[in-house]
Amino acid sequence: MFSLSELASLSERQGSSKLLKPWWEVFMEYLVVLMLMVSVLSGTLLLSRDRVVCLPLDLTTTPTNQNTSSSSGAVPQPQPPNRPPTKPSPLPASPGTPARGRRTHLDYQQYVYISQVCYHEALPWYSRFFPYVALLQSLVLLASGCFWFHFPLTSARIEHFLTILAKCCESPWTSRALSHAARQEEGGEETGPQDLQTPPPTLLSSPPVPRNRQSSLDSGTDSPLLARSDSASTAAPPSPCPSTLSRTSSLSSMSRARVPASKSPVVLDGSRQVASLDRSDGEQARALFERVRRFRSHCENSEVIYKVYLAQTVFKLLLVVLIVGYTTPLMSSISFTHTCLPQAHALTGYSAFECTHALASVLHKLLLAYVSLVGLFGLLSIYTLSWILHSSLRQYSFNKLRELGSMRDVPDLCNDLAFLLHMADQYDPLLAQRLSVFLSPVSETRLLEESLERRWGAERLRSMTTVDPEGRPLLQLVALPRLPPALFTLSQLVVLKLELISDAKLPAQVANMTSLRELHLYHCTAAMQPGALVVLQERLEVLHLTFTQAAEIPGWVYSLRGLQELHLSGRLGCEGGVGRGWALGSLRQLRHLRVLVLRGMLQRVPGELGELAGSLVRLEIHNEGSRLLVLTGLRRVAGLTELQLQDCHLERLPSALLALTSLRTLDLQHNSLRTLEELLGLAHLRRLSCLRLAHNRVLALPASVGVLRALELLDLGYNQLQSLPPALFNLHHLRRLLLAGNLLDELPADVGALTFLTELDLSGNRLESLPPELFSRCLELRSLNVSHNSLGSLPPGLSNLSQLSRLDLRSNSLEELPMELGCCSGLHGEGLLVEDWLLHALPRHVKEFLTQSGSHTGKSLESHSRPDSDSFPYFSATQWSFSSALESRI
Repeated sequence: MFSLSELASLSERQGSSKLLKPWWEVFMEYLVVLMLMVSVLSGTLLLSRDRVVCLPLDLTTTPTNQNTSSSSGAVPQPQPPNRPPTKPSPLPASPGTPARGRRTHLDYQQYVYISQVCYHEALPWYSRFFPYVALLQSLVLLASGCFWFHFPLTSARIEHFLTILAKCCESPWTSRALSHAARQEEGGEETGPQDLQTPPPTLLSSPPVPRNRQSSLDSGTDSPLLARSDSASTAAPPSPCPSTLSRTSSLSSMSRARVPASKSPVVLDGSRQVASLDRSDGEQARALFERVRRFRSHCENSEVIYKVYLAQTVFKLLLVVLIVGYTTPLMSSISFTHTCLPQAHALTGYSAFECTHALASVLHKLLLAYVSLVGLFGLLSIYTLSWILHSSLRQYSFNKLRELGSMRDVPDLCNDLAFLLHMADQYDPLLAQRLSVFLSPVSETRLLEESLERRWGAERLRSMTTVDPEGRPLLQLVALPRLPPALFTLSQLVVLKLELISDAKLPAQVANMTSLRELHLYHCTAAMQPGALVVLQERLEVLHLTFTQAAEIPGWVYSLRGLQELHLSGRLGCEGGVGRGWALGSLRQLRHLRVLVLRGMLQRVPGELGELAGSLVRLEIHNEGSRLLVLTGLRRVAGLTELQLQDCHLERLPSALLALTSLRTLDLQHNSLRTLEELLGLAHLRRLSCLRLAHNRVLALPASVGVLRALELLDLGYNQLQSLPPALFNLHHLRRLLLAGNLLDELPADVGALTFLTELDLSGNRLESLPPELFSRCLELRSLNVSHNSLGSLPPGLSNLSQLSRLDLRSNSLEELPMELGCCSGLHGEGLLVEDWLLHALPRHVKEFLTQSGSHTGKSLESHSRPDSDSFPYFSATQWSFSSALESRI
C-alpha cells in the first residue's frame, strides 16, 4: 500500500514538472487522454455488445455478381438477394394466416453456432481489435510525451533545475534584488503611468505566510513559495501569462490568501522594501548562489536534454505517421453487412450466410474521431519540431532584462541550461527573471555586502582589535568573502592583516583609516580603486604579501612610492629571475623602500635591485632550501647595511660581499658553509659588527677571523667546531659570542681578553671545565649558558660577575654549587637555571636568595631568559598570549 506522504510527494513532483511543459505539450496530453477515452469506450462496447447476426443465403436466388467472403479472404459488402419486392400488408395478419418468408429449418443452437463462427471468420481483424490497438498506441504516445522527464541522463538534471528554480522563487533575496533593480531603473528614467501601478499581488498583508515558509535549503522541489515569489518582487513587470500559483492546483489554498489582481495595486512602503534579511535567509541565499553556479557549470558542458527532447519529438511524429498510414486504409473494412462462408454445410445444410455487425456504425465513427485526434497530435508534433529546429534553443540571452535596465550583468547561457529556460519561458517568463537574480555577480556582491554589514559591524571589529608587540592597534580578518564596509571606519587602526579573502577590494573609503601604516595580504586577491591607491601611496609604509605565483602580485604594489618595507612570500623563482613583472623595472617608483624581504625559491639575486640602490639598506632572502646560484646582483646595492641570505644552500662565502662596503650585519644562517677561508676578504668591511653563521657545517674557524675587529656579535652556533683559534680573542669589541651546539672540548684561557663580553653561549658542547680567566676578567658578563656539557665544577671567582643576571647550568656533571652564587645579586629571583637537587644542597639563606622572586628581578629575568642571540625569536608572555589568541581565532 502507498502512504499518504508518498502520494503527496508524487503530486508535488508532477506539479513541478508542469513548469517545463509548454502549451503544445499540455494540448498533446489532453489529446492523448481523449484517445484513451475513445479506446476505452470502444473496448467497453466491444466487450459488452459486440456480436453478429447471420441468416442463411439461398444461393439459387443470389445473383452471380454478389460479393462473397471466405474465412481467409477479405469480406466484401454483400448485396441483397435479387427478389421481387413484396409490399407489406397494411393490415396485420390474422392468427390463422400462415407465416410468410423462407423457411430455414434451423434451430436456435445452429444460429448461435453460425454467429460465433462468422464473428471470427467474416469480420475483419481491425473491427474486432481496434479498441485494443488504439489503447496500445495511446499509451505509447503518452509515454513518449514524458520520456525526457524519466530518462536517467536527464531526469536528475531536470529535478535539480526545478528544485533550484523553486528556491530562487521563494528566496526573500529575490524580491529584494528585483525591487532594488526596479528602484534603480525608476531613478534613471521617467516612469510611465503604467509603470507606477504595479499590480502583482503581495503576501505582505497575510500574517500566516511567514510562519508557513520553510527553509529554502530543506524544502522540496515544488515549494509553496514558488507561487509566492511572483508577488514578492514588486519591481518585476506583470507576467503576460497566469502566475505559477494559478497554474498549480496544489497551491489553491495559498491563492485565497493573495490579493486579487482586479483590486487596486499594493504599494509597498520603503521601510519594508529595504528591510535587511535575517541571518538564516542570508546564509541560504549565499548557498543558493553557489548551488546555481555549480549547476550552471555542470549543465552548460552538455546538451543531452536538448537531444533527448528532440529525439522524443521526432519519435512521436514518426509514430503518428505510422498510425495514420495503416489506419486510414483499414477504415473501409468496418461495415455493417458481411457474407460468411463457413464450413458448416453438413451441420446446417447451408454454405453461405449473410451477417450484420451490430457495432459497425459506432466503431466507424469512433475510428474517425480517433484518427482526427491523432492527426491533431501530429500537427502539434510538426509545430514542435519546427520550433526546435528554427529557434536557437541552445543559447539563452537576457537581452530583455538588459533593455529594461535591471540585471545588466547577467551572463548568457548555453546548452542544457539554456534549453530548460526556454521551456520555462513558455510557462512563465518571470521564472527566468527570478533565476537571473542568482546568476548576477552584482546581486551576489550586494548580498555579501549586506551580510558583512550585518555580521561584521564596527562594534565587532573594534572588539577584535588587539595590540601587536610594538603596542600598535592590530586587526586580523581571516577567510571572509570580501571586506566588511565597517572596516573602513576604524580610524585608529595601524596594522591590518587580511588572510584568505577571495575578494579583498580596497575602495576609496580607505581614506577614513587615517592611522593605517602596515598592511598584510595572505593569499588575497586584492584590487585597488584609484581613490584608495592615491591614499595608500602617501600613507602605507609596510606591506606584506603572501602568494603562490609571482604573477599574483598586484600591479599597484609597484606604485606605492611611500612604501618603506616590502615583504614578498611565495614562488618567486623562474627562468628569467623573480618574475615577469620585475623584469620590466617596475621597482623604480619605490623610491623610499628601505627594507626588502623575499621568501621564495630564487635562482639568482635579481639585478633589478640596482634600481633601489639609493634607498635600500636591508635585504633578506629566505630561499627555502633552494640553491641560490647567482649573487652578482648584490654588487648593485652597495649601500646595504644589513644582508640576510638564509636557506640558500651556500657552500662558501659569496665574493659579491666584497662590494658591500657599508655592511653592518651579515646573516648567513641555515646554509651549507663548510669553510670560512674567505673571511680574510672581508677585512675591508670595517663597519661589519654582526656576523651570524649558525646552522652550517663549519669544521674550523680560521685565524683570519681576527681581521674583523669591529665585530660585536659572532654567532657560530650549531656547527662542527672542535677548537677556537687564538685570533678570535683579539676581537676586543666583541660583546656577544654564541658557540652553542658545537664539538668544543675546552675554552681557551684567552677568553679573558674579551673584557666587553656580555653574553656567552657554550651550551651543547663537550666542556669539562671553564677557565678561571672567564670569571676574573670578563666582568661585564650578564648571560652565561653552559648547559648540556660535562662540567664537574665551577672555577672560583664567580662572585666577581656582579652584572650576571642569567646563569644556565643544567645537564652537567656538577656535584655541588659554589657558595659564591649568593654574592651575584643579578641572579636573585630565578636567574639561576639548575637542577632542583643541586639548589636544595645550598644553604638555606642562599637558596632563598636565589629563588625568591622580586619585581626588579622578574623583569631582568624576562628580558634575559631568551637572549637575542638565540635563533628562535624571543616572545614575552604578553606576546605569547596574543599569538595563542590569534591562532585560536584562525
